[in-house]
Amino acid sequence: MKPTTKLLKSGLFLFLLTVICFSCKPINNTQIEQVKPAKELTKEAKILARTIEAHGGEKYNTAHYEFVFRSKTYTFKNDNSSYIYSANFTKDGNTTIDVLTNDKLTRTVNGETVELSPKQISGYTGSLNSVIYFATLPHKLQDPAVNLKYAGTQTIKDKIYDVLEITFEEEGGGSDHDDEFHYWVNQKTNLIDYLAYNYRVGKGGVRFRSAYNPRNVDGIHFQDYVNYKAELGTPLAELPKLFEAGALKKLSVIESEKIRRLK
Repeated sequence: MKPTTKLLKSGLFLFLLTVICFSCKPINNTQIEQVKPAKELTKEAKILARTIEAHGGEKYNTAHYEFVFRSKTYTFKNDNSSYIYSANFTKDGNTTIDVLTNDKLTRTVNGETVELSPKQISGYTGSLNSVIYFATLPHKLQDPAVNLKYAGTQTIKDKIYDVLEITFEEEGGGSDHDDEFHYWVNQKTNLIDYLAYNYRVGKGGVRFRSAYNPRNVDGIHFQDYVNYKAELGTPLAELPKLFEAGALKKLSVIESEKIRRLK
């Protein structure tokens, strides 16, 4: 027997309803995450990313190097967010080795572990951290405790620079978290040619550094610095003009020697 027109319409309606139900299946959370647009990086974050890439990029994540600075031998070994830093030096016939990890600092003298006071731990940690920090710039500028701000452009010796202003959170920023830094990033090379900082440890001070002797050691960019002093309270943004005018006092040179990559 032929189906009636009413039955045909009813069957067609049920078919269409089934198709619609299947096509309107809910999207799971994974699918939602996949279609979300990527978060736009800020101007300062883009500049920092280019700078890190120019200085070594992803090679920093697993970098393992040794160098000599002021008669002490330093090493740093990165394993993404984990690290091991060391300083080795001999004085008066005694060999001292400081080893700093994410968790603690230990000191041995002639192979024997030395018990340290909290003040000593803080001092030795700060000293070791500082040397590695400057030697591996700008790698540590991507740490969570870093506050990054774009501070415009400046011209130094006829070259144009993007200026990055760096401050630190108290938590995770170390004992000198209230220091303020400026970094001058060459717009053509993306390298840090100059840096300055205002520190408050002790009586405080203002320093300006000019990079020289750039070299690439197995994919990582290293450079030395001439270290200058400015009057206490001098705004960091004014230091380039004072530098060009010869109004800054030369204090020292910051040289890393005998740099080599370790296995």
